[in-house]
Amino acid sequence: SLSAGLDLPGRFLFAILTLMTLIANLVFIEEAVYIYRKIPSSKRSIIIWINAAAPVIATTSCIGMWIPRSSMFTDFTAAVFFAIVIHKFLMMMISECGGQKLLLKRFENGHFKISTGPCCCCCLCLPRVPITRRTLFWLKLGTFQFAFLRPVFMFLSVVLWTNGNYTLYNLSPKGAAIWISCFIGVLTVIALWPVGIMFQQVRTLLRCKKIIPKFALYQFILILNHLQAAIINVLAMQRVIPCAPPLSSSARGAYITQQLLIVEMFLITLISRVVYRRRYDDLEPPECTAEEAGDNEQTA
Repeated sequence: SLSAGLDLPGRFLFAILTLMTLIANLVFIEEAVYIYRKIPSSKRSIIIWINAAAPVIATTSCIGMWIPRSSMFTDFTAAVFFAIVIHKFLMMMISECGGQKLLLKRFENGHFKISTGPCCCCCLCLPRVPITRRTLFWLKLGTFQFAFLRPVFMFLSVVLWTNGNYTLYNLSPKGAAIWISCFIGVLTVIALWPVGIMFQQVRTLLRCKKIIPKFALYQFILILNHLQAAIINVLAMQRVIPCAPPLSSSARGAYITQQLLIVEMFLITLISRVVYRRRYDDLEPPECTAEEAGDNEQTA
């Protein structure tokens, strides 16, 4: 077994990381109970989904660390879950504006700035798009397609893997991995674009609802779970991360990724509890802003 092959420092490290995962899950459960009791039902499930991202990734990484053969399934589970969270984050921003009808009313003469990342941050000449029911539909479709298609591609990958046609580290043009990875990469970029567009539009309006730190946490999870893992995988494939028998370079790369993710997601879970831990009211954002201004005048 894995634990039998570990020395004392290795066992201590695994125990500490497992404890971190357990604490992250307990913090999330406590936060979910608080959200369920204090937050209006219209926002409840969305905020619980978004808060669950870090503990779910920590848990899948911990399982992958203890049971290396399960890494493919745990990585796929985390990837599918976060694909849904991307869509939920867009829906949360719309919900925090009072819903689609109120958002359209607030910005009835406004325009979306579409020259934003990750697609078009350099294309400053792109025209602004009117904020209408139709454009909101396209933004929601942009994130929903990823939440729907990512599990489809993950299922296809598992089927090909069980048949011996899919090897994660085989990036030759004849292998399925390179093509599926490219498709998923394109779908990811398409999904992240609507979230960036919406954030640029509502960040001032929702400043009192801490939308900027919430967006920062979402971005951190995205970068750490995708970009960091991809960089370590490339280093492992290039043998920059040396093998240490009985572990190959790719297996060591997977271990490093999982252990880093557990620590990072543990910290993000704790920070998320602070950021999302507030009394949610059905006050509209302008009233919220006016309240804060009134409070500042009283304390002055």
